[in-house]
Amino acid sequence: MLRIATAVSLAGLAWALASCSSTESLGRKNTSRTFRTVVVDAGHGGRDSGTVRRFGPPEKAVTLDVAQRLNRKLRESQFRTVMTRNSDVFIPLDQRVDIGNRQGNSVFVSIHFNDARRRGIRGFETYYSSPYAVSLARRIQQKLLTMPGASNRGVRTANFRVLRNAVYPSVLVECGFLSNRNEGGRAGSSSYRELLADKISEAIVEERYGTGVYDAPPRLGPPPSLLRAENSAGGAAPAAGTR
Repeated sequence: MLRIATAVSLAGLAWALASCSSTESLGRKNTSRTFRTVVVDAGHGGRDSGTVRRFGPPEKAVTLDVAQRLNRKLRESQFRTVMTRNSDVFIPLDQRVDIGNRQGNSVFVSIHFNDARRRGIRGFETYYSSPYAVSLARRIQQKLLTMPGASNRGVRTANFRVLRNAVYPSVLVECGFLSNRNEGGRAGSSSYRELLADKISEAIVEERYGTGVYDAPPRLGPPPSLLRAENSAGGAAPAAGTR
């Protein structure tokens, strides 16, 4: 009996050591208070359309639009930015992670829109994996909830590849449900996407420099030509493992 107990204990110890080794090998770094670079990740793209619903544009188009607006605002706030994609192209998840991990002293922000079978489900969600990213995730969620008619679905941990394999603090923002008539319709509005980008930008700036320092009101410009083209285009259902 003692031998069995000892074997079980050793097995448990070996598993724990392996888990610690795996975590340490990732080499996660806490740059949440020092970052000067923001990696802006527009979800989906190319052959991966993401969510396609009749209430709004394809997800790949609106994520790119919000990401481009966010990129502009962060540059106006004197951050260095890197976009994982700046056009309608397919970028594999591991490549997105590699782009982020190559940027020293950075944070990674992935933009998505949500989908559900039940059309009544709506609201914002923000995800993280590393404990170093929880503060940024919470701040982004708080800012989004100041938008008119916002619904809170919470800040949550997730095992998305772009989060779990990231060295630097990384979050994934679900900017509403395209499957919901209201939120899907809003996603098609240029002014609404501008406001989404503004709230996320405000959260990132305040995470780095403190509350009350952000001063970049939304500029309501025309949407990129890509979005206009994608509004009238169909697409495939989102592939598994696209986050």
